[in-house]
Amino acid sequence: MYTNTKFYKFCYTVYMSKKYYTTIGLEIHAELNTNTKMFCGCKNDSEEEFPNKNICPVCIAEPGTLPVINKKAVESVIRVGLALGGNIANFTEFDRKNYFYPDIPKAYQISQYKYPIVEGGELNGIKITRVHLEEDTATSKHPENTTKNYSLVDFNRAGVPLMELVTEPVIHDAKKAGNFGRELQLLLRYLGVSLANMEKGQMRVELNISVSEDENKLGTKVEVKNINSFRAMERAAEFEIKRMTDLLEGGKGGEIVQETRGWDENKGITFSQRKKENANDYRYFPDPDLPKLYLNEIFDIEKMKNELPELPEERRVRYRNNYGIKDEDIESYILDKELGDWFEKVADSLSEKTKIQIASNYITSDYLGLKKNNLNIKLPDIKNFVELIEMVNGGKISSRGAKDILAIIVVEDNSPMKIAEVKNLLQNNDEEALKEIVQKIIDANPTVVETYKGGKENAIMSLVGAVIKESKGSANPQLVIKLLKELIK
Repeated sequence: MYTNTKFYKFCYTVYMSKKYYTTIGLEIHAELNTNTKMFCGCKNDSEEEFPNKNICPVCIAEPGTLPVINKKAVESVIRVGLALGGNIANFTEFDRKNYFYPDIPKAYQISQYKYPIVEGGELNGIKITRVHLEEDTATSKHPENTTKNYSLVDFNRAGVPLMELVTEPVIHDAKKAGNFGRELQLLLRYLGVSLANMEKGQMRVELNISVSEDENKLGTKVEVKNINSFRAMERAAEFEIKRMTDLLEGGKGGEIVQETRGWDENKGITFSQRKKENANDYRYFPDPDLPKLYLNEIFDIEKMKNELPELPEERRVRYRNNYGIKDEDIESYILDKELGDWFEKVADSLSEKTKIQIASNYITSDYLGLKKNNLNIKLPDIKNFVELIEMVNGGKISSRGAKDILAIIVVEDNSPMKIAEVKNLLQNNDEEALKEIVQKIIDANPTVVETYKGGKENAIMSLVGAVIKESKGSANPQLVIKLLKELIK
C-alpha cells in the first residue's frame, strides 16, 4: 500500500524530471430523484429494503412489455446541462447497449450513445464531453455464511433514471479529480435533481487513468470502479498512477493492460476485474421501442435556463462580495445549504459587515462545534441569535458568556439577555466601579506593573485576569485594559 507521503514525493520527482504524464478522465453516474422509474410507473426508491417490491413486468423484462420515457428525467438532465453551460441537443434518442449480466434481464441496457442530451460544458475548470440518460441496473446480492455458492438479484433499483456525465481527459492529478466530484455533487443537490449520496450508491464514480512518457500522447487506459467516496477516489487514483508508473519503469515487469480494475478500500489497492470493453463490443443501436425526441418541441429551454437556481459557485462569489467573510466560512454555508440560507437571514438582520463577520465566527466555530457533538440541536431562532451578536458587539457579554448562551438557545427558545441576567453573565461596563478594582490590583502587583513599564506589554494580561477574577467574571476585558493603561503611571 502506498502512503500519501510516498506518493507526493513520487509526484514531485515526476514533475521535476518531466518523464511521465498522468491523464485522468471521469465517468460519473447519479441516480435522479424522480417519483417513478425511467421507463415505467414503478416507484423510484432504490433504498427500499424489501427486495423486489417496486417492480413490474417492464423492470424484469417480461416478453411483450414496452418502455415509456420519463419526461421529468429528461428535464433533469437538461437542467444539469444548462447549469454546466453545455449544448442542449435538439434531436436525441435512446440506444440499446448490449451485454449479458444477471442484473440486466433484457441482455441490454437502455442508454444513449451517438446522440446524448448534452454535449460540452465545464465545471471547476474541467471540460465536459457529454451528459446522457440511461436506466440503472438491478442489484446483485451475494449471501454470506451459507454452504451454497449463489447470488440473488433485487430489481428495486432496475430502471431508476441514471444520469451519466463524462469529462474530457484533462485532469492531471488525484486531488483535482476529487474536487470535481465534490463540486458536481453540490451542483446536483442545488439543482434538486439528485441526492447524490455516494455511500448509498446514488452517485458512482469511475476513473479512467493513463500514464505516458509523451506529454502529447495518452498512455494505455485503465478504468477503476467500486469507488464509494471522494477520498477513496483520490486514493485509488494515487495507487493506480504509482502502479502504472512502476510498470513503465520496468521495476515490476510486465506492461500496462487496458482493463477494468476494482478498488479495495480495506487494502488500499486496485485489482484486475476484466478486460476493458470498447464501444463496438456493446453493439449499440437505436432502441426501436422508444420514439426519437426533439427537445425544443417538448421543452422551453430558454425558460428553463432562466429559472435555474443560484448555483454553488455563484453563491460563493455573492457571499465573498456581500459579507466579506472567510473562505472557510463560505464553504461551510455552500456545503450545508440550509445553514447558508439561515446565515443569510441573520446577515440581513445585522446589516453591518463587522457584526456579520462576528456572527459567522460563532456559527462556523461554536454552533457547528455544538452540532458535531449533538446532532439533535437545532438552529437557534434568528431573533435570539441576532440579539446575542448585538450583545457581543456592544460589549454586554464576554466571548465566554456568548458561548454559554449559544449552547442554551440551540435547545430552547429564550432571550439571550434574560439568560445573561439570570446566569449573571452581563459584563460590568461601569468605569467608576471598575476603577476601584483596577487600582486595587495595581497596588497588589508592583512587580508585574514594573515589568509592564519596562516594555513587556504582555505582562498587562496577568493584571487583566486578576481584575476579572476580582470582579467575579463581570468585568469587560477591553475596558479593563483601557483602565489599566490609564492608571499605570
